[in-house]
Amino acid sequence: MTIDLFISCVMDQFYPETAKNVMKILDTAGVKVEYNPEQTCCGKFAFTSGFVEEAKELGEKFLSDFPNDRPIVGVSASCVGYIKTRYKELFYNTASHLEYGRLVRNIYELTDFLVNKINYVNFGVEFNHKVVYQDTCCSLRELGLKDEGRKLLSHVQGLELVEMTHPEICCGFGSGFFSIQHEAISVAMAERKIKDAMKTGAEYIVTNDISCLMQLDSCIKKQKFDIQVLHIADVLAQGI
Repeated sequence: MTIDLFISCVMDQFYPETAKNVMKILDTAGVKVEYNPEQTCCGKFAFTSGFVEEAKELGEKFLSDFPNDRPIVGVSASCVGYIKTRYKELFYNTASHLEYGRLVRNIYELTDFLVNKINYVNFGVEFNHKVVYQDTCCSLRELGLKDEGRKLLSHVQGLELVEMTHPEICCGFGSGFFSIQHEAISVAMAERKIKDAMKTGAEYIVTNDISCLMQLDSCIKKQKFDIQVLHIADVLAQGI
């Protein structure tokens, strides 16, 4: 199977090694990856900040960057969720309506693609640590994903998966604009999430959303909390 890979702008700019790990695990799963280096932002940050016309312009570019009628795999649940739910508003009754329909039909979040599309869940890797899995808002509410990440982690040798008391509560990123406009509330939400994870004795918070990862990672480093955060691709690529 050949897919087009969608690397979010946040991952591209701040976590390029994670993007390389995504490539590794897709290759291990027997997937041929095509990557368009001209791709940029999907427009989520512009849309959630109220710049609808700018978001539409970025969305039109995104449609043109992924013109093939084949699966598109996205590495960040919030970006994929935004595309699936908000592009309908941007491109309803426009010249791009058909292209929007084609793209939305083909786009998958990474864990959704691995578990539900190609049923590849065991990468034969080892990660001898205790982890919690972060249920991101977009995964739950926009994509209907909850068990996919846990199923993938359950096949990692040596990994002990434990649960937070409130795994479904938001980390405070809020699609970006919220974390900027309401910084104090956003930081408090992140700290609550991190402390919930630390109560379990976990060494790592694992997530499928690069925006949530950046939110939690920055708070952990600033507050010097004794826990780390990883994208699920970083775990699945151990030793590959």
